[in-house]
Amino acid sequence: MVWPLTALGALIGWLLASIPGALLGGLLGQMLDRRFGWTSWAGLRERLASRDEMRGNELLFFLLGRLAKSGGRVSEAHIQAARTEMRRLRLDGAAQRAAIEAFYRGKASDVALRAPLARLRQRREEAARLLEACWRMARANGQMGTREHELILLWGKWMGWDGAAVAALDHAAARGQEAPMSRAGAYEQALRLLGVRHDADPATIKRAYRRLLSKHHPDKQAGAGASPAAVREATERTRELHSAYTLIRERRGFR
Repeated sequence: MVWPLTALGALIGWLLASIPGALLGGLLGQMLDRRFGWTSWAGLRERLASRDEMRGNELLFFLLGRLAKSGGRVSEAHIQAARTEMRRLRLDGAAQRAAIEAFYRGKASDVALRAPLARLRQRREEAARLLEACWRMARANGQMGTREHELILLWGKWMGWDGAAVAALDHAAARGQEAPMSRAGAYEQALRLLGVRHDADPATIKRAYRRLLSKHHPDKQAGAGASPAAVREATERTRELHSAYTLIRERRGFR
């Protein structure tokens, strides 16, 4: 026998209405507990609240990504600033991938930040380190835009800091910021990145560049089933290789 949908819905509604409230609540609780491992409604609320909660380095790099994008375009200087923060924190491979993922989420997401930042009100040292890193990112291009400045002041306010205290952290960040790399230092780093010697001939340099480019190309990584974070990391690696090769080629004068 095929029941019309309206009749079936009415029957289900009558059955549910006939079950005492306490019994119905108990049945639903058992179903949730068996399916999801929730033992109470408080536990359910905790799960839902923590699902989107960001902590520690994830929150830091999410903010850095948001700042980098706030000016409209993420530059190579922003990428390098993010990598400098990874080195500063001595992140390992897995932690670096998580940081890169958070950075890209920060660029693309409009997730509300007030709640996670408000949780840092009682953790002043952690908040200070986060704000200093934000100031460094805001100055990555050599100058700070109005939007970046406004964002950092707002984030500091949500963490319980007044404007003067947040501004003071800008000066602290500037004192601790690494000096810009000289042209000679960048050339040395480019040689190390390609794995070639100072006296390598142009053909050797080209082979090294093409070999590394083929190894790290994002399309190749995606075709091999790499995760989105790994593909993005490969994209950044490819960009670094191209910049290094361009610098060496200009310095050595070959095409």
